[in-house]
Amino acid sequence: MEFETTLIQGTLIKRYKRFLADVRLADGSLVTAHTPNTGRMQGCTTPGSAVWLSASDRPGRKHPYTWEIASDGDELVGIHTGRANRLAEEVIIAGRLPDLAGYERVRREVRYGERSRIDLLLEGTGDDPAARCYVEVKNVTLGQDGRALFPDAVTARGRRHLLELRHMVEAGARAAMVFVVQRTDCHQVEPADTIDPDYGVALREALREGVEGYGLRFAVSPTRIEFSARLPLICD
Repeated sequence: MEFETTLIQGTLIKRYKRFLADVRLADGSLVTAHTPNTGRMQGCTTPGSAVWLSASDRPGRKHPYTWEIASDGDELVGIHTGRANRLAEEVIIAGRLPDLAGYERVRREVRYGERSRIDLLLEGTGDDPAARCYVEVKNVTLGQDGRALFPDAVTARGRRHLLELRHMVEAGARAAMVFVVQRTDCHQVEPADTIDPDYGVALREALREGVEGYGLRFAVSPTRIEFSARLPLICD
């Protein structure tokens, strides 16, 4: 995936109110950028660290800048959660995740379950539930000692998604959780049990009930985000 516009480098001043961040640009100007990430973004919000923003010229937009990339030490990290779905979709369509290959079409943001939308719905032919695969995508930014950890904050919504996926499996369909790791210094994906132990329990239960789990690692740069490797999902 290539960025639609040239990203603008700046220096992070602070993140606040969850969806806002103040950034100092190279010309000295101070801008407020939208932060499209609901997590704590541990390691990615150090004041004085380098960040990259995209700019929009859409009329009426309150904050024309969007925070795209953070730096965790020397590692560039893609923090825009909205990009994760597209990255996962590109990998699936290109056949680089063979476990989820062979479907005729991919639909986005399809209503399912009680009050959810599935990120990607893979569909084959016919009305048999087995011809469909429900794919939930999670963006992972937290890395520790070579491990990509999710979530980085307590997430009741994430646990609900796992339950919805289990229900799809019970109904005869396939269901998969795909963790999109937008950093290259991690070699496996794990549930962040010390941050949200209930999510770890829910993930392990979902895997035992037939929900599939996959990790995808991406290399992030100011020009593009590129698939680099599959990662094992470790739930010991």
